[in-house]
Amino acid sequence: MFKKKDKTLRTDETAEARQLVGKIALIVTVLAVFTSLFHIWMNSLSLMEGIKRNALHLGLMLALTFLMYPASKKSSPKDCTTVLDWVLAVLGLSVGLYIYFFYDALIDRSMVVNNIDLMFAVLAIVLTLEAGRRAIGLLLPLLSIAFIIYAKYGYLFPGLFEHQGFEWGRILQRMYFTSEGLFGVTLQVSSSYVFMFILFGSFLNKTGTAKFFNNFALALAGWVRGGPAQVAILASGMMGTISGSSQANVATTGSFTIPLMKQVGYKPYFAGSVEAVASTGGILMPPIMGAASFIMASFLGIPYVKVMYAGILPALFYYFAISVMVDLRAKRIGLKGLPKKELPSLKETLLNGGHLFIPIVVILVFLLEGKTPLFSALMGLGAVILASAIRSTTRMSWKDLIDALAEGAKTAVGVAIACAVVGFIVGVVTMTGLGQIVALNIISLSMGKLWLALVMVMLSAIVLGMGLPAAACYIITASIAAPALIKMGVDPLAAHFFAFYFGTMSAVIPPVALTSYTAAGIAGARPTDVAFSGLKLASAGLIIPYMYVYNPILLMQGVTPGKLIIAAVSGLLGIYCLGVANEGYLFSTLQKWQRLIFLGAAITLIKPGITTDAAGISLLIVGIVSQWYNSRKQTPYAENI
Repeated sequence: MFKKKDKTLRTDETAEARQLVGKIALIVTVLAVFTSLFHIWMNSLSLMEGIKRNALHLGLMLALTFLMYPASKKSSPKDCTTVLDWVLAVLGLSVGLYIYFFYDALIDRSMVVNNIDLMFAVLAIVLTLEAGRRAIGLLLPLLSIAFIIYAKYGYLFPGLFEHQGFEWGRILQRMYFTSEGLFGVTLQVSSSYVFMFILFGSFLNKTGTAKFFNNFALALAGWVRGGPAQVAILASGMMGTISGSSQANVATTGSFTIPLMKQVGYKPYFAGSVEAVASTGGILMPPIMGAASFIMASFLGIPYVKVMYAGILPALFYYFAISVMVDLRAKRIGLKGLPKKELPSLKETLLNGGHLFIPIVVILVFLLEGKTPLFSALMGLGAVILASAIRSTTRMSWKDLIDALAEGAKTAVGVAIACAVVGFIVGVVTMTGLGQIVALNIISLSMGKLWLALVMVMLSAIVLGMGLPAAACYIITASIAAPALIKMGVDPLAAHFFAFYFGTMSAVIPPVALTSYTAAGIAGARPTDVAFSGLKLASAGLIIPYMYVYNPILLMQGVTPGKLIIAAVSGLLGIYCLGVANEGYLFSTLQKWQRLIFLGAAITLIKPGITTDAAGISLLIVGIVSQWYNSRKQTPYAENI
């Protein structure tokens, strides 16, 4: 198997945690279990003030970070902690406890800070940045430091970026003692919605849900052309409904689907890329999308259920785009599905594991009834325990419960630290008005042309996403660039979804295609081959955000059944055309002019309207007819893929 290590900056899901053993592992597990139980209490029965809840959340996450992650990859020993780690863990916990015990006294002093307050503010910032460096890599902490320097020395910056600058005392007060910095909306979402849904996913995994999803997908799609690849797409999409994590999807479904794809004739790098791209879509898949979706709801001030509704068609379009590319590839190289005798029985699969759908249905029902995501997550946790008990093969033991509580807290560490570090950036943006400045520049540079502004925002999100977790990438892009799109008349939800989508895509876009590198390890292929193959597969989906910017109906905005159907059909046709153009195959290999015809059809189908739709459909018909005619004269061949 290819063992070469990735030298790129790490994200929350790829940082290398210690493999703790013995008493230290037990202590960390106890702390993690306590953290999960505390969050369940804090988000259910507690009436704790928001900033105090966020502070305790940060303190616990900092403590876990310093115990779980070494100071560097070369640190030793690898299986236990150092004295410094314990000191930092205690200090990390203390900066959260300080807010809990002394915030009321600060309010009584009318927010007049003293030297001890400032000392803890400095300590909190330094510890958070160091925790970020350990858990998510160097880039995001460096970016946050740059923003803090900008807040202090804004008078040294040129042109529109110049501002008067702020005193250090005011910056520290803003970052540590208000809900506009470290304890702002990003950490608030992390301490509530995100943590609880991560915990829900951890509980569901302990019941064997991943295996059930794989068997269910195999029974449904294993027999079709290129069956295992379609199974990977379906299984990853289903896992995405509960995980909201691309790397988690690769780990749970890829170990099953990648060997199957190789078995039927797909090259290792292509098998890895299919799984990587399919798993990335898990962040887009409702009801439990990535952490950024909950932050989006808070930014926009709308119920999460509206974000969930808006995400349905983009997610389905994304998986349709991958499915088209995979089907065309299988057709091109002459692959068949798996024999039905080798597939699990759909009836038996549902009888043995169908009850595992119950917790997901419970969450959906409560969300659709207007309950909060927190309440829905709590009900989902209870439903997991009760539903798993229906059959002995899925029933959770006491050990499973403890493991789920521990794994939930440990998994939440990376997201929490990323949300904390990015809080500095959001705080500086609001202090300095930087978002408005960038928005005006985007409008100016694009000369008022929406398509050009969209391309600029897309490139910005992709570049930012090359070294940042998806949630952090979304927060920065949404804070700085989304206002420009809104000023140009784009629906606010569409503008934020645009930033969210392309931040997510960074997981499969080279050079920092971290999900692809994870899949490469399972496939035994070169990471770069998997990454560039994944980029080609995902490229058919890059058209989707433009579709819902020009036609917000696709996000369930101002929707009527007739308009929605027309928009959806137009979108599916456009995606199909782009898939054909990218793969260069339909009935036979496309000639260059035929590729241009299908590409033109895809572009014209982006924008809604009778004229553009008619032009797109006309080009599609011309492309199909010309392909059918050429295929009668060509000898099919199978490319060595």
